Amino acid sequence: MTVFESVGLHESPFMPVFAPPSVMFVRGKGTELFDIEGRRYLDFLSGIAVTSLGHAHPVVAEAIATQAHELLHVSNYFANPTSTAAAVAINQLLGEATGEPGKTFFTNSGAESIECALKLGRKFGGRGRHVVVSAFGSFHGRTLAALAATGQPAKHEPFSPMPEGFKHVVWGDVDALEAAVDATVGAVLIEPIQGEGGVIPAPPGYLTAIRDLCDRTGALMIVDEIQTGLGRTGEWFGFQHDGVVPDVVALAKALGNGMPVGACWAKDSVAAVFEPGDHGSTYSATAIATSAVNAVIGEMRRIDAPRLARERGAVLAESLAGIPGVSEVRGRGLLLAAELSDRAAPDVYRALLAEGLVVNAVGPTAIRLAPPITVSVEEIHEAVGKIALVLS
Repeated sequence: MTVFESVGLHESPFMPVFAPPSVMFVRGKGTELFDIEGRRYLDFLSGIAVTSLGHAHPVVAEAIATQAHELLHVSNYFANPTSTAAAVAINQLLGEATGEPGKTFFTNSGAESIECALKLGRKFGGRGRHVVVSAFGSFHGRTLAALAATGQPAKHEPFSPMPEGFKHVVWGDVDALEAAVDATVGAVLIEPIQGEGGVIPAPPGYLTAIRDLCDRTGALMIVDEIQTGLGRTGEWFGFQHDGVVPDVVALAKALGNGMPVGACWAKDSVAAVFEPGDHGSTYSATAIATSAVNAVIGEMRRIDAPRLARERGAVLAESLAGIPGVSEVRGRGLLLAAELSDRAAPDVYRALLAEGLVVNAVGPTAIRLAPPITVSVEEIHEAVGKIALVLS
């Protein structure tokens, strides 16, 4: 029986762009999820680093519910106080992290945040300096331009020819990057940790070298913080571990704790190249989505999310490293991968799901763990116990 038969359907009503689901979840609370049969699971994926405050967080839920009774949406011909406050909150967070004033454009997803960043890069560079360099193994989204920037040729093949103006270099290879950045390059797009590429942190000095290269050539440094941002790695943003200051930052995922919302932030000098009509979105800065943004940032500041991610991440990493069958633990904070010494990650993912633990395979031999930042130490030990059981 498929999960859709449990709700009276004989086939999936969705386009087949995802593998057939094996579980239908109906509710969640904190780190816990419950399926349609009432079975409990521990969620150590957080909707792929989205529900960083846990499921059904009361502060976020109340903010959305209250806003829904007041104002859902007006066009961008007008302002609303909710989105204005959210833009200020993002500008403040990134101002504290970079020391730079900046401006925000709200999007509906991470891919759209990348699209905004790419258009900024093209207009800033000007005609003839439109090329964007990114790394093999990267993932930046599924729209055509974001996919073209993604350094995974197998994902390009069904949709070729891809939009022109993109180069890819070996991840972590500064010499390859130096060779690629010529007079046509207007921006370098990089993740502090390659999430979909296997949870692989940037090598020491790599982001610093990119910043130096961009300073020398006048190219923009665009950092994709969609998965790493908002406390997940133990700092507010992944680039802070390397002490660099990007020109443009793409955000999404945890920004709404499940509400579809993203943002593109740029330094004032970069944001200023946009003029009315250059970019837009019907739902940019809509009140209902940005009510979640305000609640998320406020609550993350209150609990000191980066500190929690550092502390709980250290517990999880140390516990994982002690499991027979785990050959390496990599990542930062609460964005980790456990490399398996002799098991296929998809098999382990399915076995863990059967044991009531949600993770995912992020490569042939690695499982990704990204629990809510609010995860308890007790829940960490419960999850690690399930992993040890499956690997035994």
